[in-house]
Amino acid sequence: MSRPYVGRSGWEGNLRSFRFIHTADIHLDSPLRGLSRHEGAAARRIRSATRAALEGLIGEAIEQQVAFVVIAGDLYDGTWKDFHTGLFFAQQMGRLAQARIGAFVLHGNHDAESQITRRLQLPPNVQVFPHRKPATFLLEEPQVALHGQSFPEQAVSENLVPLYPEPRSGYFNIGVLHTGLGGMGGHQNYAPCSLDELIAKGYQYWALGHVHQGQLLHEHPHVVFPGNLQGRHVRETGAKGARLVTVEDGQIVDLSTVHTDVVRWARLTVCAEAYRTVEEVLQSIREALTRAVASDADGRLLACRIEITGQTLLHGTLMGATEQLQAEIQAAALGLGEAVAWIEKIVLATTPVPVAGGADTDNAHGALRSLFDVAPEDPELIEQLNARLGEFLRRLPADLRAEVDDPILSAALGGDYRALLEYSREEWLVRLQELR
Repeated sequence: MSRPYVGRSGWEGNLRSFRFIHTADIHLDSPLRGLSRHEGAAARRIRSATRAALEGLIGEAIEQQVAFVVIAGDLYDGTWKDFHTGLFFAQQMGRLAQARIGAFVLHGNHDAESQITRRLQLPPNVQVFPHRKPATFLLEEPQVALHGQSFPEQAVSENLVPLYPEPRSGYFNIGVLHTGLGGMGGHQNYAPCSLDELIAKGYQYWALGHVHQGQLLHEHPHVVFPGNLQGRHVRETGAKGARLVTVEDGQIVDLSTVHTDVVRWARLTVCAEAYRTVEEVLQSIREALTRAVASDADGRLLACRIEITGQTLLHGTLMGATEQLQAEIQAAALGLGEAVAWIEKIVLATTPVPVAGGADTDNAHGALRSLFDVAPEDPELIEQLNARLGEFLRRLPADLRAEVDDPILSAALGGDYRALLEYSREEWLVRLQELR
């Protein structure tokens, strides 16, 4: 099925030379966990990050005078909480309409037909790929054919590529597809297909979505994941953005990244092995934060997870002063300026320096250590943990279980009760030490 696109692009060049923007995985108004207890400029910026990133991208599209914008799935994160999400998107599409720029939207697993229950009429410059079968939108100025199919439901398990139309002769052909492409990057393998299938289709460009890490998989034809427009949590670190594609005489001559993210996520690891005081550890964290802001933030808010690692004599001290430690690190971030750096979490992953054999065996500290030494080998205890704790953990929602980074909870969720007992031993030994 072919559908003509009514209206003109803002491109002033000839029919075979133009630019367009390819974006995906915007997840507009995606709920951000862990922010409810935070206030201030940094928390406000993170809450509004997906909107600000889209707003910036539309501004870039207008400034670059692109012919059109392609959104390859997951524009929304799911059904809207209210109509404000749809109204914001309509407003941004209205900005494109004023600049005579079209937009072509394909829905993926998060915003599939079955997922979105609220609807708004979009401006006429926006074309949405149907979900029942693939369709083609034709532009005559420039001469472009866009082929695609939205997801009818969240879990699309069949390969959609064989049903995509043959390339249109005399046009620059773009395939728009939301796909796991074999489960890349640990993503669900929705609409599975192979790179060879995409190359063989005969299109000049494949505008893909779903994988949140930007990747150029092939050139001529170009097969591209732009990555998500804005990182939403600490598993989406580094610069994020969209792709600006320049076509001359029917050939891609430039593919660049447009960074419109307003928050950058980073993981910073500080090894405490060489330090003898908590102040030395804190100074190392301050220096790591300063370096990261200078090298990675690019003027954006840097949202960080701090992980303290290493086998250290300070293990017990650090575990016994977690509240003070967190306050000091938060203060270090605030000391860099307003909305410069924000601490998402502090993960204490140090281990103690082993105590020489026989030490403390005649007191409570030694007795507790000895008890925990044999506990991981007690099959009855392991069975009880699995029956009681395991059953509770298995009932947790999948998204919560997938997002756990704490080593103790990770061990419990993974059913590694021996590791859980090891972590618990150190926690109890520290608490007992504080009572001395």
